[in-house]
Amino acid sequence: MRKSQTNVLKRVIVDYKKLDNAMLNLLVEKFPDGYDDDDIVTYRNANNEVVECVEVRTEDTAYLVKVSKRLVMAMEDFDDSDNDNEDDTSLDTEELEGSEEE
Repeated sequence: MRKSQTNVLKRVIVDYKKLDNAMLNLLVEKFPDGYDDDDIVTYRNANNEVVECVEVRTEDTAYLVKVSKRLVMAMEDFDDSDNDNEDDTSLDTEELEGSEEE
C-alpha cells in the first residue's frame, strides 16, 4: 500500500501594501467583480483583534490578504491600468494611504 503524499501549502498573511503586481493580478483574476462576505476569512490575531482577509492560492502557497478599503481601491486601479506597467513589481500606495479614513 502506497502512502499518499499530502501537499501542504505554505500559508502567508500579507497586507495589501506589500502586494506586488503578480499578486494583485491573481486577486483581480479570482475576484473580477470584487469579493463579497462569503469570500472573507476571519480570524483573531495575537492581539485578539479581528482580522478579515481574502484567500488567493498559488501552486505552493495560500495567501491571506488583509481586507480594507485600500485593497478594493488598489484592485480597481490595477484592473483599470490593464497591466500597462508589467515591469513594475510593486504597487505605489502613497496616494491610497491618505484617501482612506479609518
